[in-house]
Amino acid sequence: MIGTIIWLIGVILCIKAVLEIWKWDIDSVKKLLVIILVLLTSWVGLAVYYFWGRENLEKMLK
Repeated sequence: MIGTIIWLIGVILCIKAVLEIWKWDIDSVKKLLVIILVLLTSWVGLAVYYFWGRENLEKMLK
């Protein structure tokens, strides 16, 4: 039961992160690269994205 809840939270956060990244005003290839990295690195990628990447990553990729 707890594992299912944790998995569901992870899926929701991944979908939210992908949608936020897709709205960025950068090249599509860079968007896809960041999305793939976040999805492949699971919880670590989500943590980095939400604690650091949201504010800084878009500026770095322009």
